[in-house]
Amino acid sequence: MLDARDIARALTRISHEILERNKGSENLVLLGIPSRGVHLAQRIAAHIDAVEGAGFPGIPVGSLDITMYRDDLRLRPARTLAPTEIPPGGIDDKVVVLVDDVLYSGRTIRSALDAMNDIGRPQAVRLAVLVDRGHRDLPIRADFVGKNLPTSTAEKVAVRLAEYDGEDSVTIR
Repeated sequence: MLDARDIARALTRISHEILERNKGSENLVLLGIPSRGVHLAQRIAAHIDAVEGAGFPGIPVGSLDITMYRDDLRLRPARTLAPTEIPPGGIDDKVVVLVDDVLYSGRTIRSALDAMNDIGRPQAVRLAVLVDRGHRDLPIRADFVGKNLPTSTAEKVAVRLAEYDGEDSVTIR
């Protein structure tokens, strides 16, 4: 469905949309949801940093592990915890952009919102996803979407990123 160039274009567009919506980069923090959301957040930050130019200190990027906040812990085998790394300066009174690879039921994002409550109180929370496949169980919507991919519930969307998988691609199986 998407190759490396498609993903790069989508992330460039998302980066510009984030800057436009926020009216610049002031007060922005990107938090990626492990595992692939962290790499996507780092790529978006690099695009924003390039747009903002020389002398810009860089967008703070962190990661937010939501494992212990999931509502399906008793239904699935135990998962390895990923690190939660909050950038210096925290998230209080910041515009936090949560970044994930695929938005499906909305339960991962609900877990991320719960996890953020234990860390601080952002001014606002936005959501950026590479792929929105529909089929929401919860009233959650992405603010920034790389690609809408209508799917059936029987299909799986596989996002592969070079940092994690050795290549960039999005496929439906």
